[in-house]
Amino acid sequence: MIDIKLILEKPDYVRKALKKKLWDFDPTPVIELANKRKELILKTETNKAEQNKLSALVPQYKKEGKDPKEIFVKVKALAAENKDGEVKLKEIEAKMHDIIAELPNIPDDDLLEGGKENNKVIKQVNKKPEFKFKVKDHVELAKSLGLIDYDRAAKISGSGTWIYTDLGAQLEWALINYFISTHLKNGYTFILPPHMLNDESGYGAGQFPKFRNAVFKVDGIDRFLLPTAETALVNYHRNEILKEDELPRKYFAYTPCYRQEAGSYRTEERGMIRGYQFNKVEIVQYTSDTGSDKAFEEMVNIAAGLVEKLGLHFQLSKLAAGDCSHSMARTYDIEVYIPSMNIYKEVSSASNARDYQARRTMCRYKDKDGKVHFCHTLNASGLATSRLFPAILEQFQQEDGSVIIPEVLRPFMNGISKISPKKK
Repeated sequence: MIDIKLILEKPDYVRKALKKKLWDFDPTPVIELANKRKELILKTETNKAEQNKLSALVPQYKKEGKDPKEIFVKVKALAAENKDGEVKLKEIEAKMHDIIAELPNIPDDDLLEGGKENNKVIKQVNKKPEFKFKVKDHVELAKSLGLIDYDRAAKISGSGTWIYTDLGAQLEWALINYFISTHLKNGYTFILPPHMLNDESGYGAGQFPKFRNAVFKVDGIDRFLLPTAETALVNYHRNEILKEDELPRKYFAYTPCYRQEAGSYRTEERGMIRGYQFNKVEIVQYTSDTGSDKAFEEMVNIAAGLVEKLGLHFQLSKLAAGDCSHSMARTYDIEVYIPSMNIYKEVSSASNARDYQARRTMCRYKDKDGKVHFCHTLNASGLATSRLFPAILEQFQQEDGSVIIPEVLRPFMNGISKISPKKK
C-alpha cells in the first residue's frame, strides 16, 4: 500500500509515477477526503474541549445554587454531535482506504514507462542451442518419451492440466530437489505453508482486491487456493515487529500453484507452458528499508544461477514499469529459450515490493534506537518448473529422439544421464 502521507505531500509525483505503470490516478478525491477527515477531527477535539469546560462548571453552579440543567443539555448535544462525527470519520477513512488499497506500488524511478514493449534484455547466458535436424516441441517429446500424459489428465481433470509419469515425474521431482538443496546451502529457511489461505493473506500480498477473481475460491469457507507461495510467505510475519539485527529473514517454500489461467490454443501456450496448476519453489526475504537493494541483487543471482547451472540458454530482462506486477516496485525476469517456438518464456520473476506489502500486513522492525520502520519484502521464483521442463526437453533433445539430463539433476535421478524413447 502506498503511504498516504506521500500522496498528500507529493500528489503530482505519485500521479506521474503511477502513470509509468499505465495507471490513471487522480489524487484529488484522496486529498479532499483527507481534508474532510482533518476538519472532523478538529471539530471533535473542539467539542470535547468544550464538553470538559462545561462539565467543569457543574460543581460551581451547584455551589452557587444554580440549576446546571442547561449545561447538561449542551454537553449532551456536543456528545451527540461527536458521535455523529465519529461515524462520518469512519466512513471517510473507509473510503480513503478503499481508494488507496486499489493502487499499485510506485515503480522505482529508473524504470521505463509503459508495458512489455519497453522491457530491456540485460544479458543472455549460455550458448543458444543449434540443431542439424528438425526439432520436436516439448509436447511431442514428452509423449514419445512417456514423460507426460495429457490425455488421461484431460479425462480426470480437464484441459490445462497434465500428469507426470515415470521418468517425467522423476525429472520434475529432481528439479524441485535441486532447487531445495541450493536454497538450503544459501541459508534460506525451508517452509511448507498451507495451500488454503484467508482473505487477509490475499490483501496483505497486494493481490486483493484487484485480482480476487484470478484465484480459486474454496466453496463453503472463507479461503482460496494459493496462486504462489509468495502469498503465504509475505504474510508469515503479519502484525509483527521484528528486530533489525534479525534481518534479513530468508525463507523458501515448495508448493503447487493454482491459478485461473488455463492453456489456450495458441502455439506458445501448448502443453505445459500455461496451466491451472504447476509446481514452484519460491524464495522471499524480509529486509530493513535500506537492505532491499542488496537482497534484490542476491535473489536475481540465485534464480539466474539455478538456470545457468542447468546449462539452459536464457536471458535476463529488466521489466518496464507497466509490466511489473501490481505490488512490485521493480522486477527482473529470467526467460528461458524454447527452441520450437523460437521465443523466450519467463521461468522466474525476481521482485522488490519495498514497503508496499509490509504496510498492508503491518510487518515492521525496530532499529537499535527503538524507532519502528516498515520492513521491505522481496520475492523470486526459485524456480517454477512448468516451463523449465519443456526447455530441458527441447534444448537438450538429440536427433534420435532422446533427451540429455542436465548434470546437476543426475544425482536426484539415480544417476540417469539420458532419457531415450522406449523400444516398441
